[in-house]
Amino acid sequence: MTELRVVEVAEEYLDSVFEVRTRSFGPGGDKDEWKKSARQFIADGRYLGVVDGDELVAAARIWPLEQWWGGRRVANGGVAGVVVAPEYRGRGVGSLLMRAVLDRCAEKGYPLTSLYPATTVLYRRLGYEFAGSRHLYTFQAADLRTLGGNGTAVRKAGRDDADLFLELAGKVHETRRSNGPLVWPRAQVESWLEDDNSFAYVAEDGFVVYKWSDRELAVEELIAGSEETARALWATVGSGASIAKTVEACCPPFDAIHLMAEHEATGKSWQNRWMLRLVDAPAALAGRGFPDGVVLEADLRIDDPELPANTGDWHLSVGNGSARLTAAEPSSDALRLGPRGLAALYAGTPLATLRGAGLAAGGAAPADAAFDAAFGGPAPYMLDDF
Repeated sequence: MTELRVVEVAEEYLDSVFEVRTRSFGPGGDKDEWKKSARQFIADGRYLGVVDGDELVAAARIWPLEQWWGGRRVANGGVAGVVVAPEYRGRGVGSLLMRAVLDRCAEKGYPLTSLYPATTVLYRRLGYEFAGSRHLYTFQAADLRTLGGNGTAVRKAGRDDADLFLELAGKVHETRRSNGPLVWPRAQVESWLEDDNSFAYVAEDGFVVYKWSDRELAVEELIAGSEETARALWATVGSGASIAKTVEACCPPFDAIHLMAEHEATGKSWQNRWMLRLVDAPAALAGRGFPDGVVLEADLRIDDPELPANTGDWHLSVGNGSARLTAAEPSSDALRLGPRGLAALYAGTPLATLRGAGLAAGGAAPADAAFDAAFGGPAPYMLDDF
């Protein structure tokens, strides 16, 4: 290695990024289409790379997302396409790149950042921790066909329904105090709705998007604000049962479909875990929702070697469904957390679990239950990979 430095990926680097991507992930996808997508990240400085001299050897891009936490939307930099040339792995290149990504997320005003890890070692060293999962279940199509909902009007949806889809999803996630689901930019939703390979239907308080997959059906997202709408949308998918015997669906493990379908989900069912990190601790906590009626007053000591602005003595106040993290004097009763413990706590991991893993220490033991009540709620999940 001669001169490793971080750069913004520009047009002239795209061929090199694609080559490193192929060597990292294997061949796949049309190069021109990939370049078209990559330019969206280049346009506003969300594509970073590492060069050795003039040779690009690593790259990563940042999605401008939002994520639901406690029924509120928090800006999130979704890190994707992290690639390092094989001959440069194990030399600190990935860490150099990801530190630049964290700094860029801070510059862009993302209080949170998330990713699906190819390896946990690198990301844990930089303060990421597991926060939730993406679940895939397989249902019998015939079960879904008979769910009913015949009295609910369902119509075909298209590109012009992007705002409506975002609005309907927002209402459901706010009501359910969801943790984890992503909010995609409107342009991305439009592109999905105009994809000829996807089928989208909308009702008064919900929608479904699904497609064919090897003569079976695959639900990408189904949002329903009522039982009747849920039944109508799942039955719409199940109407393909004469051809498709099964329906794969990304949905949380507590989705109502598990209680409505006659048979338990079988076949290919798996989970893919994702990681979270707080970039701006005060902003992340201020943006998150908390249960009504829960009150918490506690001192924290955060030690974050990668993002020093998070490091220090803080006081956390939770009440009326919101939180404030303010600078405070050192306290002997402070709960001590690093970035991994802070991320896991934010995602609702019980304090007893964090203590057992060495990710939390100190604090007043009676306050543990109050922390659990404040940060608890529905298990965090995502419906999307990125």
